[in-house]
Amino acid sequence: MTAGANLEIVSPGAYASIQDAGRRGFRRIGVPWAGVIDPRLMRIANALVGNAADAPVIECFDGGLQLAARGATLRVAVAGDARLELEHAGERSAVPAWRSVSLADGDILRIRRMDGGRIAMVAVQGMALSQVMGSASTYARAALGGVDGGALRAGMHLPAPPARAGAELALPRPPDASQAPVRVVPGPQADHFAQAALDTFFGSDYRVTAEADRMGVRLEGPALEHLGTREIISDATVPGSIQVPGNGQPIVLLADAQTAGGYPKIATVICSDIPRLAACRPGQTIRFAAVGAADGERIARATEAETRALIAGIVRVPAAGIDEAALYSANLVSGVVHALSPDYRTLGAANE
Repeated sequence: MTAGANLEIVSPGAYASIQDAGRRGFRRIGVPWAGVIDPRLMRIANALVGNAADAPVIECFDGGLQLAARGATLRVAVAGDARLELEHAGERSAVPAWRSVSLADGDILRIRRMDGGRIAMVAVQGMALSQVMGSASTYARAALGGVDGGALRAGMHLPAPPARAGAELALPRPPDASQAPVRVVPGPQADHFAQAALDTFFGSDYRVTAEADRMGVRLEGPALEHLGTREIISDATVPGSIQVPGNGQPIVLLADAQTAGGYPKIATVICSDIPRLAACRPGQTIRFAAVGAADGERIARATEAETRALIAGIVRVPAAGIDEAALYSANLVSGVVHALSPDYRTLGAANE
């Protein structure tokens, strides 16, 4: 590696941290999985720079992240519905997400904002970080993993090798955003709620509040009434568990959530839909739909197949000539004029 080659965090934006596939196998001793909230974005970003699928990435929220190449040309890729800006030799230009970009020494890449959702993943070609309990993921509440066990801060430097020779890569068809209800498996404590409460839960809109982070999302909507006691003897939770505390307002647990809790869990979000819920902005409303455990497994297999197909569709971006990624994402007939349109008739009159 070139001496001093690294990626500088110029600004972490709203919140950015190092994450990978997570710290598995330790929940029994109280250590959460952590890891990325959206594994599909991690895998796409890593594929775009030629990394292993579960290599560490920078997970960020709501835009504002700024990164600078120091000491060498570095290759990065951003997966997520983001507006990007590249500053090179004092000149700024827009660059697309869903593709790799080579940053020359001194270049700055900015995530200006998120157009859809609120989560983006940045992969850095060849970036390797030390692991704690088998993972580089940051779990800030216990100061595990990442860089110094916490969120990324301005002025931090992440070691990265110079970019390897080769064409840039792009994802021509990014995944579609679904507006369908969030699918959940009822339980494991659905019997702690009256049928009326279950009907309310599945028949009402719930609003995402500002109390949302990597640990969980508090929702606001019609209160869910408990049957009898409002607490249980603490038992295991997992990402996706929907706890209902005494005020009847649901809390959906995410990657950094505690491993056990004493609130009844009315349902559990299936793994395929957790990223979609986590990407909701404060003020957005969601609905829930019940599915069986077997349905959840079937949907997970379908989601995996879709992810593999997306990654298999990644294309090379030519250094010059036709950009296949741009063509796939554009309306190739946008210049066609309808012969009977007012604009066409006006144009014809002007030419007579």
